[in-house]
Amino acid sequence: MEGSITGRIHSFQSLGAVDGPGLRFVIFVQGCPLRCMYCHNPDSWNKSGGTEYTVDEVVAKVLRYRTYFGEDGGVTVSGGEALLQAPFVTALFRALKAEGIHTCLDTSGLAASATAASTEKAAPFSAEVIDDLLSVTDLVICDIKFTNEKDYLSHTKGSLSAVLEFLSHTQALQVPLWVRHVVVPGFTDTEDEVRAMVSLAQRYDNLRRIELLPFRKLCITKYEALGIHFPCADIDECDEATISRLSSCIPDALR
Repeated sequence: MEGSITGRIHSFQSLGAVDGPGLRFVIFVQGCPLRCMYCHNPDSWNKSGGTEYTVDEVVAKVLRYRTYFGEDGGVTVSGGEALLQAPFVTALFRALKAEGIHTCLDTSGLAASATAASTEKAAPFSAEVIDDLLSVTDLVICDIKFTNEKDYLSHTKGSLSAVLEFLSHTQALQVPLWVRHVVVPGFTDTEDEVRAMVSLAQRYDNLRRIELLPFRKLCITKYEALGIHFPCADIDECDEATISRLSSCIPDALR
């Protein structure tokens, strides 16, 4: 039974306002193959961490908040990386859609690191598994972190081409797509970089929105508690003036 399928959950947020349309019940799954330079959830990296839940247990939690998020909101699965637990998320989304609840997948588009040793690397799921998940997904939010393979590998340990391949699946199934891009001073804060990101995103005719997110350092206490070096500790946070300036690079129809 799909309701008994289990997944590892990092945390829940009962009412999120920036994780898709309307108010969202947000589920942060445990485990991530990437090591993004600005990651704000390093405590979600370890795939054996978190707490195990069945699909039925998660749905029961969600339904307690249904009156709050209503028809205009829904459920977003974020991470960590949701694609690492694609069968679990698929079963969860199928159960939620049976309840008439809007489903959103917030993902990097990657299920495996580009640099991990083969013995440690999470095996990428087949196209059929990814398409099965997308068939019960009402919206995909994907972060295009960098716009070339060199920077993607250097600053995330992932592969841009793999992300673009995932986005091609969202297009084939015509799942509405929002693209996000974190603006990090000195790395992704130029007009050329943002225009390159917009150009990549516009390859996909299911694209509905592009959002720029300012780099923040609220996560630094997590790194300190875990005894992990935060690569962006000495980088200034991104100000709203920069976001406003770079937003002019995004077509009005996609803002």
